[in-house]
Amino acid sequence: MSRIQGSVLLQESRPTGLGDTGRVTTRAQEREPAVRPDPPLAAAHLDLLRASVSQALTEFLDGQREILAAMDATLEPVVDEVRALASGGKRLRPAFAYWGWRGARSTPSEETEESVLRAVAALEFVHASALVHDDVMDGARTRRGRPATHIGFASRHAYGELNGDGEMFGTGAAILVGDLALVWSDELLRRSGISVPALIRARGVWDTMRTEVTAGQYLDLLRAAGGLPGPDGALTVARYKSAGYTVQRPLQLGAAIAGAGPEVVQAYTGIGLPLGEAFQLRDDVLGVFGDPAVTGKSADDDLREGKQTLLIALAEQETDAAGHRLLEACLGNPDCGPEQFDALRRLLETTGARARVEERITEQTAVAREAIAAAPIHADARNALDALAVAATSRTA
Repeated sequence: MSRIQGSVLLQESRPTGLGDTGRVTTRAQEREPAVRPDPPLAAAHLDLLRASVSQALTEFLDGQREILAAMDATLEPVVDEVRALASGGKRLRPAFAYWGWRGARSTPSEETEESVLRAVAALEFVHASALVHDDVMDGARTRRGRPATHIGFASRHAYGELNGDGEMFGTGAAILVGDLALVWSDELLRRSGISVPALIRARGVWDTMRTEVTAGQYLDLLRAAGGLPGPDGALTVARYKSAGYTVQRPLQLGAAIAGAGPEVVQAYTGIGLPLGEAFQLRDDVLGVFGDPAVTGKSADDDLREGKQTLLIALAEQETDAAGHRLLEACLGNPDCGPEQFDALRRLLETTGARARVEERITEQTAVAREAIAAAPIHADARNALDALAVAATSRTA
């Protein structure tokens, strides 16, 4: 497994301006954020880290494929689907967890870098599980330039001339694929090779993270059904469904493996919450305004699926009667066509919703970068996390 270069080595909530979501702040966040030049992404050694994570996933899945094939050859497509899901992506969650560990570890460390990289790679299986289940609930058609899991298995049903309803087969298979990915996340973490004390410390963060993701998925369903209305509801869903397990919990997972003290854990919360929110808001913007050739999905999908993001909540607040009619007619309506979805995009622009979301992304990223600069962690980790913060919130895919 590749080694990353240079491996030797309570606050009160306040209103966010879009409604109080209980965001934890730090003293660094209460100051006016300083404007600093964007750091080079090379500081995070992301290419090497991605290669190491991919290697850990490949080795694990090769073993799982042998186990499933020995049970029955018809199970091979299941592990192949998990492999396909885990092969893409930016590996940001493992990157945040790895640098969370690097920032807090002692020198020499009880944990080897190889074992930590295997442990943080397990986050990719949590992510794969969330993606599959999210696509089922949203009725998404594509994921990362290929058919969503439930669509792919529905096609297998048709090609295999199987009995029964193909869509139900695809949905059931996708739920099980997502469940299996979640089971394997536990197994990879347990078999990573980190010490027993580190594994025990990590389990607390790990369990909290998985609970939050599942609860966040329910909150997303509730919001789609009319619960949790307005911008506050959108931010609550974003925090628990995605933001927490993207930055905050991975950082804290790394801290737990390192055996970090409360000061570091608190600092990682001050970084993770605003940065995780900014990451998710960038994802929402790309879901509507991104280039399909880069994002791997149609820019109409989020509108067709009726995703109740902050963009939509802000547009609903500011639009006129005609805008409300357009939202009611086409948001979440698969029968609407490109012209209607283009009209929805224009509405998001003219109401100022997109501009306000971009402002919030900028503000939250600045808050996170200030917290990174003040964090009591090793300098190389501060540089790496600063580079990741910028990359995560200014990305195009």
